[in-house]
Amino acid sequence: MTSTTPTAATSGTARPHRATASVAAILAESAARYPDDVAVIVGDQRTTYAELWAETLAYAGALRAEGVAEGSRVAMLVPNVADFPRVYYATLALGAVVVPVHALLKRREIDYLLRDSGATLLVCAAPLLAEGAAGAELAGVDVVTVLAPAESSEHHRLESLAETTEPLDIYVPRDPFDTATILYTSGTTGQPKGAEGSHFSLLEQANTNLMSTFDMHRGDVLLGALPLFHTFGQTCTMNTGFRAGATIVMLPKFDGDTALAAMVEHGCGIFMGVPTMYMALLDAATRSDARPALRYAISGGASLPMAVLERFQTVFDAPIHEGYGLTETSPVATFNHVGRPPHPGTIGTPIWGVDVEIADPETPDAIVLLPRGEIGELVIRGHNLMNGYLDRPEDTAEAIVDGWFRTGDLGTKDDEGYLTIVDRTKDMIIRNGYNVYPRQVEEVLAAHPDVAMAAVFGVPHELHGQEIEAAVVLRAEATVTADELVHHVADQIAAYKYPRVVHVVDALPLGPSGKVLKRTLVEQFSAQPEAASAS
Repeated sequence: MTSTTPTAATSGTARPHRATASVAAILAESAARYPDDVAVIVGDQRTTYAELWAETLAYAGALRAEGVAEGSRVAMLVPNVADFPRVYYATLALGAVVVPVHALLKRREIDYLLRDSGATLLVCAAPLLAEGAAGAELAGVDVVTVLAPAESSEHHRLESLAETTEPLDIYVPRDPFDTATILYTSGTTGQPKGAEGSHFSLLEQANTNLMSTFDMHRGDVLLGALPLFHTFGQTCTMNTGFRAGATIVMLPKFDGDTALAAMVEHGCGIFMGVPTMYMALLDAATRSDARPALRYAISGGASLPMAVLERFQTVFDAPIHEGYGLTETSPVATFNHVGRPPHPGTIGTPIWGVDVEIADPETPDAIVLLPRGEIGELVIRGHNLMNGYLDRPEDTAEAIVDGWFRTGDLGTKDDEGYLTIVDRTKDMIIRNGYNVYPRQVEEVLAAHPDVAMAAVFGVPHELHGQEIEAAVVLRAEATVTADELVHHVADQIAAYKYPRVVHVVDALPLGPSGKVLKRTLVEQFSAQPEAASAS
């Protein structure tokens, strides 16, 4: 579906002779090509592509009546339900910019994102209004709701507005490099930064994923368990899934038992998740004999322990293909591509049109590439790079050097071009002057039959600089002790690498995207007495 309307550039000047693009075309085109195919399943509610696009155009008309125009920034605080794509593509169809907000943020964090992004409106799901509306009030931003009861009158309901306003007839074309989304990084150091994704980079990502990266086709059923406010779920599940004409089974809130049941009920053939989701599914499989007919699984967001990968492939009889990316790279940069046997333990090779190399991390103001096999910082260049960090030219210049994005991740590249992540630069532990990469230690812990999840981190130490500690979640019938786990690891790796302390916990702290928050573990255990140690 195309439009002949002249392009309005960001400045408002007409550019009739320039190429145009819109991420909204993903849904518009699939609605035209596959109108009766089911796009979204939430519980027992099924929505076809034609229905979803018509509802999106109605939402766009309602947002236009609320003052949203080309270049406006619209924040959205919506869980994994059909209203997420409706609001997302409605905003983009108006030529506006989407600012997804993490569903677990509190009011002051929401206030910061709204102010920093320059959002003029927050679309907030009713169940999230307690923090969302409070954050919007602090920022002085208007709120409209979705999923609110019909009698609710405190805020305008987008559903009601859509019934009384003229729907948009077609999406507004944009300059390909206009900003489409502002996604905020996790802010592990300092305040979160808004990464600006262009229409071009997001469209090229979906097309590249389908052409040569993923094994995904029209009619495939995907589990939409990854949060859609995060780049992994938003681009790889939603945008790529809709571009293919697949059906997405959305879970408003992830847990292993619910996810397993949904995959079985709806016949999901593809699962995408972060490592903690794979661990949760394996745990759920101990309580149910039902198995989905999975054809394909995709893992990203963090390194998947080999023991978990092997266990999942045995229990669910589906190959796992690992990849790698970041918010700033739209996100996929490397993958174990379709058509090639995956290399377990690696993040694959660069996707089409993207270069990924290993650079010297000690040279911040220039890119000095290292020979194959050496450990260094992964650097990326290609069509998938963000426009930059919103209103942060210095941070952008520090992150993108000589056209390469510096990831902050340490890894290696072998002679076949396969990349392996060693660890985050900031997660690396230096004990007595020796570099210790937590991932290697976590692999040993994860291989223990009584361990469900493990995280290794460094805490300050007066003598050694840093000391190595671990937090583990045990399986339900586990009998191993913390002291036995210390000795288990000490028997398998060098003396300077094993954790001197193991903490047995009920759960690991997770961020909104499912990653383990190691900084929280460092804060929690830095001042605590030892739980177990080995001599």
